Amino acid sequence: MTSRQAIIGIDVGGTKISSALFDIRGDLISKEVGPLADRKGNEVIDLIVSLAQGLIVIGRQSNYQIAAIGLCVPGIYNPQKGTAWAPNIPGWEHIPIWHELRNRLDEPSMNIVIESDRSCYILGEIWKGAARDCTDAIFMSVGTGIGAGILANGQIITGRSGIGGAIGWMALEPPYDKKYDPWGNFEHYASGNGLARYASEILQNTRTSKSLLRLPVSKGITSYDIFEAYEKNDSVSTIVIEKAVSYWGMAVANLISIFNPQKIIFGGGVFGPAHQFIGKIKEEASLWAQPLAMKEVTLLLSALGGDAGLIGAGYLAFRTLDNDDDQ
Repeated sequence: MTSRQAIIGIDVGGTKISSALFDIRGDLISKEVGPLADRKGNEVIDLIVSLAQGLIVIGRQSNYQIAAIGLCVPGIYNPQKGTAWAPNIPGWEHIPIWHELRNRLDEPSMNIVIESDRSCYILGEIWKGAARDCTDAIFMSVGTGIGAGILANGQIITGRSGIGGAIGWMALEPPYDKKYDPWGNFEHYASGNGLARYASEILQNTRTSKSLLRLPVSKGITSYDIFEAYEKNDSVSTIVIEKAVSYWGMAVANLISIFNPQKIIFGGGVFGPAHQFIGKIKEEASLWAQPLAMKEVTLLLSALGGDAGLIGAGYLAFRTLDNDDDQ
């Protein structure tokens, strides 16, 4: 591998697409961001291609050969079919994204690799964050939805068709309710949208929340509102947060008992303000988890914040290279 090779990482988020050019040491050369706005379907792929082409030009102007592109997509990437399923992007119902990128970029020598956001999060932490030197670690992402990037015995676990780690569907409390159909029991209550959803359910039957009832009806409740009201000892927000902490703790316990990780790393928009509850989450997990495995794990906040997916996409590309001599 020559020292002038470079790689591109691209992270498709909920509101924007971030892209970056890295050298083979993982140092940032250039970063570009494009707003998602109202794009859908192939329009989103158009933006991905535009950002990639811009970084290819920047790289070549600096005498870099772009060897690979790693793409982080929200939702599920099926490596067998080369398709992405992302419910928050209209028109991304099993869109053939790998083939679209291969055809549009027209760079036959350039590797193109794609993974789900949850897998890219843990890859980012492995490369530049809190999971360096780990063989077993889990990134638990809590934002609009909930997912887990899983490193087990040095391998990223994605499952047969890329669905592995979709822990929003964890069953944590019976009986089953049809309201869990779109996103699962865990995500219904403990994701960012879930916090707001549960608060709205409670407010249908009680008027005790002084803080939340003051919000304009047209605005709707957000997870930010929940955390802000919680700091004011709002009764409904306290119920919502306590249930979420309980769910997060039980989920962590299940992951610990199944995978015996060295670390569980919390990230996503909710962590964030929920970082203050990591101690309580550990207390809850200790009640449920296999006790020997519980003693071996460390719970901590992401070291990369909102860049975990972008850096993970870069590492996804880096791992395709013949990098025996370069790190």
